[in-house]
Amino acid sequence: MKLNELLKNIDYVSCNTKSDIEISEITNNSKTLKPGDIFVCIKGYKTDGHNYAKNAEKSGASCIIASEPLNGINIPVIYVKNTRLALAQASKVIFGNPSGKLKVIGVTGTNGKTTTCYLIKSILEAAGETVGLIGTAETIVGSTRVPAMRTTPEAHELGKLFSDMLRMGATYCVMEVSSHSLELYRVHGIEFVAGVFTNLTHDHLDFHGTMENYFAAKAKLFDMCDISIVNTDDDWGKKLAEKQHKKLITYSISSPSDYRAENIIYNPDSVEFDLGGKQYRLGIPGRFSVYNALAAICACKALSVDDEKIRLGLAGTSGAKGRCEVLKTPSDFKIIIDYAHTPDGLYNILDTLKKFAPGRIICVFGAAGERDAIKRPEMGEVVGKYADIAYITADNPINEDLTVICSQVESGIKKTGCKYHIIYDRKEAIISALNAAKKNDTLLLAGKGHETYQLIGDEKVPFSEAGIVKEYFKNRGNSLE
Repeated sequence: MKLNELLKNIDYVSCNTKSDIEISEITNNSKTLKPGDIFVCIKGYKTDGHNYAKNAEKSGASCIIASEPLNGINIPVIYVKNTRLALAQASKVIFGNPSGKLKVIGVTGTNGKTTTCYLIKSILEAAGETVGLIGTAETIVGSTRVPAMRTTPEAHELGKLFSDMLRMGATYCVMEVSSHSLELYRVHGIEFVAGVFTNLTHDHLDFHGTMENYFAAKAKLFDMCDISIVNTDDDWGKKLAEKQHKKLITYSISSPSDYRAENIIYNPDSVEFDLGGKQYRLGIPGRFSVYNALAAICACKALSVDDEKIRLGLAGTSGAKGRCEVLKTPSDFKIIIDYAHTPDGLYNILDTLKKFAPGRIICVFGAAGERDAIKRPEMGEVVGKYADIAYITADNPINEDLTVICSQVESGIKKTGCKYHIIYDRKEAIISALNAAKKNDTLLLAGKGHETYQLIGDEKVPFSEAGIVKEYFKNRGNSLE
């Protein structure tokens, strides 16, 4: 592609060359840049891409996109007001607008995004479609599954993923859309056939500041989609529904809506309900599973998927890895891994377990470092109300003092009278909880879910909760299947 063609499609202030040079791909990472690529200077929270412009030039960049003056650079520089927006605009052109050739479904909300995406994918595949997936746990393109670095990748990474999906014959892409990605222009220019709103609860206030700002970021998705699918049992969902002027489909369990679940049966391992005179079953327990199923059903109905295919797709999936995932063990107590890392997420999983657990509930959990600290006491209080024994430990402390994190969580659990222990080493905490578990108990390992690492300092340390459990039983002469 020629530079002049790119300039026609991005909002730029000036370009210090008239030469129509050849450009190839685009990146904001000088370490992965290839000769001929455009380098985009992104000012982040810890680093500023403008400081790496010289490195990009030495690596063979064809030109640089910047928002601040660059000195001593001998290749073309395109100056823009917003480099994040320019990255999205340029990526769309360079990759040939691949999202416009796919039917892209975006799912946003605090909880339920991952599972809802997997349910939609399963239903569409039951209907004979080829579906790519982009989400918190992994990216799926054809038969390739790659662990995700973040919920929603950067704009140029999305462009490549969409292109790869098209090459694999995909007709649909279902993706999680984070509030960060909406605020930081990662999904700018994507044409969504449908957007799904699951709920909004306390999270990410370290970034957004207030719930109103958090909501405003989420709401941006629904200005970018043809059909809005909204949970009106959620107060923020009601507010979102009131703002919609496009095609709106609402779902609920208790409030008036277009699709309301009735005759709900909660089983230890599943949920069943009626909707529009038809029966549905999902092999994941809990009230939250009804909401996730409703969101998926509404999205697929809006896209004219046959009811029988919807039922088949729901019945044929157990959801996402690390979401209410029951580990197979030789023990006489149950072990569950779940990604719950917010007060509402912990409430959802613990409330479900409380209804069916024959014995005690033991919960191992922590709170992430350098993230929304306000929710930490709330998390402790929720666990204290529903668990019989709690182990407060590390999540991803990053560079924050773990003793401070745990003490903030502890301040909430103290209010409840729940028996608890603070063990800073997460592996040690899990082993202690395993040793404490008795027949008919339920041990919940909360917060890590699908993650197979811990962020400690500036390092990404391998850490598998399933692996720790497997090792525990192996050391006691029992092997897991």
